[in-house]
Amino acid sequence: MKIEIPELCLVALIGASSSGKSTFARQHFKPTEVLSSDYFRALLTDDENDLEITREAFELLHHVAKKRLTAGKLTVIDATSLQKDARAQILRTAKETDVLTVALVLDIPEVTLMERHHQRPDRHFPVSVIRKHAYQLRSSIRSLDREGFRQVHVLKPEDLEGLVIERKPLYNNLKHLTGPFDFIGDVHGCFEELRELLVELGYQLTEDLHAHHPEGRTAVFVGDLVDRGPDSVRVLRLVMNMVKDRTALCVPGNHDEKLKKYLSGKRVQMTHGLERTAEQLQDTTPEFRQEVLKFLENMVSHYMLDQGNVVVAHAGLIERYQGRASARVREFCLYGDTTGETDEEGLPIRLDWAKNYRGKAKVIYGHVPVREAQWVNNTIDLDTGCVFGGKLTALRYPELTLTSIPAKMEHYEPGKKLKTVLNAQHVADHTLRWQDFAREKFIETAVGTIRIHEANNIAALETASRFALDPRWLIFLPPTVSPSHTSERPDLLEHPEDAFRYYQKQGLTQVICEEKHMGSRAVAVVCKNPAVARTRFGTAEERLGVVYSRTGRAFFNDQTLEQAFLERLRGALDRAGFWEEFQTDWVCLDGELLPWSFKATSLLKEQYAATGTAATHALGTAVQALEKHPGAAELLQQTRERLENLNDYVAAYRTYCQTVESIEDLKFAPFHLLATEGQVHTDKTHLWHMQTLERLSTFDALLAPTPYQVVDLQDETSIQQATAWWEKLTASGKEGMVVKTMQFIPERRTQPSLKIRGREYLRIIYGPEYTRHLDRLRGRALGAKRERATREFHLGLEALNRFVTHQPLWKIHECILGVLALESEGIDPRL
Repeated sequence: MKIEIPELCLVALIGASSSGKSTFARQHFKPTEVLSSDYFRALLTDDENDLEITREAFELLHHVAKKRLTAGKLTVIDATSLQKDARAQILRTAKETDVLTVALVLDIPEVTLMERHHQRPDRHFPVSVIRKHAYQLRSSIRSLDREGFRQVHVLKPEDLEGLVIERKPLYNNLKHLTGPFDFIGDVHGCFEELRELLVELGYQLTEDLHAHHPEGRTAVFVGDLVDRGPDSVRVLRLVMNMVKDRTALCVPGNHDEKLKKYLSGKRVQMTHGLERTAEQLQDTTPEFRQEVLKFLENMVSHYMLDQGNVVVAHAGLIERYQGRASARVREFCLYGDTTGETDEEGLPIRLDWAKNYRGKAKVIYGHVPVREAQWVNNTIDLDTGCVFGGKLTALRYPELTLTSIPAKMEHYEPGKKLKTVLNAQHVADHTLRWQDFAREKFIETAVGTIRIHEANNIAALETASRFALDPRWLIFLPPTVSPSHTSERPDLLEHPEDAFRYYQKQGLTQVICEEKHMGSRAVAVVCKNPAVARTRFGTAEERLGVVYSRTGRAFFNDQTLEQAFLERLRGALDRAGFWEEFQTDWVCLDGELLPWSFKATSLLKEQYAATGTAATHALGTAVQALEKHPGAAELLQQTRERLENLNDYVAAYRTYCQTVESIEDLKFAPFHLLATEGQVHTDKTHLWHMQTLERLSTFDALLAPTPYQVVDLQDETSIQQATAWWEKLTASGKEGMVVKTMQFIPERRTQPSLKIRGREYLRIIYGPEYTRHLDRLRGRALGAKRERATREFHLGLEALNRFVTHQPLWKIHECILGVLALESEGIDPRL
């Protein structure tokens, strides 16, 4: 005997005590699939026969059952389930998780139950309980169908021998079909437009209304084949033939559902175009109308396609309903998310479910007519109002290209005019939901999954909501950069040879060394004109772009100065022919904005200058006092050395103190041409970035080139030259240099860049007398810093890639907040 059950369902094993339910469960289901009431009683009291804890045990059992079913796991409840109330709870659990229910009833003779009961020393209740169970079982069998179980299988002892339980995919599970597909929006009886669209897509149609694609493509209709249009009959004939020939799939629309009720003889209102379809069907045979009814009755609410990567449903489908089977799911597929109320024209008031959709699967739907089909949060509405004079639209998959045929005419007057929305995704992106971020995240990047802890995400969300720019501008955040290995040289903490040695060990033959500017890291997003800011970034402001810090805060406090800065950048890009060369109308640049004092004035005044002034006065006074005491020669020498270190400290930070009175006092030194429309330029080498931006800097004095050297790691002379260059830079008061891999994105475990800072610059970081404590500082832990640098690097690029590929704002900011979350980790900020 073989029983077929749905692959995802809630199975109720129903039977008297000692009927062998647990043995049956072990034979036919995985141990993890079976939830036994005895087990949960034992879990709570260490005694599976403790009936006083039954209520609590079943609460826990159903809680676990809901978790499993929500995760898409078949679940078996092993309990007697002989009382109607107990079965009602099973049905409620299934309803809440939108799965089907299967009752497997073990109908064992009472005599056999008695024999088994006496053989079980662990059962301490009287035999009267067995008699009661047997009676309850006979009463239950008669009512299971009426109670709501989708399948009921009554198994007698002779049925159990050789029984096979086979799991069948749900009707909506067509994940094995991978396409290619052509998804077609609401047709509404517009046969001529449908025929032209199919021909445009490459289908070959016959006179008897069959169609196939020579390349084996499958058409997928999103429903509403009928009503309002001039020829619903031929649309039905064509689609029914294609489905029968397996060259098409079709899900039902609400108009198709209404036609099914009409053909079934049920009372329906002859409105919203059904009256036209009914009139057109009058000229057909009863056999054809019966064929149409059967076709409509066999339609499945939605389909999961291509390994679950695509969902097609007439009115769309939220993530938790995908791949489920229930009346609630079917209702959503047909009508969408409605309030239950109607507007002044009698149409249901719909909620915008797509605005908050966060699922991984692409949802392709129709139902709500729109002027243009646009992606919103990984969903797309293909109903472009053909019957209302719009067009009939198809989405090719996996190409994700749109093809449309304009309507021949306005076949039916619309109740509402189709709205023109320039960018539907920007409308959906108007606000971000904190629930999307304030939890533990596992972010997929090109190099693997990056985990962000909940506490760090919450800290990042709080920081971003208080200080960051309008999130629509934040398409990238720069990563932190780790120092090279600590130098073994007696007077230095960092030296280039340690970076070169590291990259040699990684198997690299070339690196590029770039001067580390004495400025602040800044990202500049520049638009060709203010219209681009509106159309591409979705902002309402009249501006050319933004400049922000590596934590997403506005770089300029004065917007007038910022716009003047952006005007200069835009002008340089214009003169360089940049927009034409890169076929873009916006660009994202990563660089340094100089001088450092422009952004760090308060830090210089309140920390460095205050420390320098106070310590100079104190140590100077101490030297003068000690000079008057001949017996304090050793202490005097120590104090003079401390004063000398302090003077070096003052000299080091004063190098960064420059007055900024106008834009002429600013310099921007870009070193990464990060992205333009349609492309993230990580496929180019760092040398390409240097050369491209060096050429750009010739078009405006505001732009400063970044000095660099290419180092051959197999040539000792090349290494020595780069080292000498670093020594010259740092001797002149410069900060140092950054050593980068030649390829923009290195292997996963290789640091993309390492900074080597000069001896005197590190005095600012570690304090005036740090050189006296070099031995202790050599023990600084760099592992966490390097791990953070790598993760931030890949998260920043992932955000940029998602923006360039027009993904929703919440997907971009998943990565942006990930970078800020990593910054909240407790790592020594001096590294």
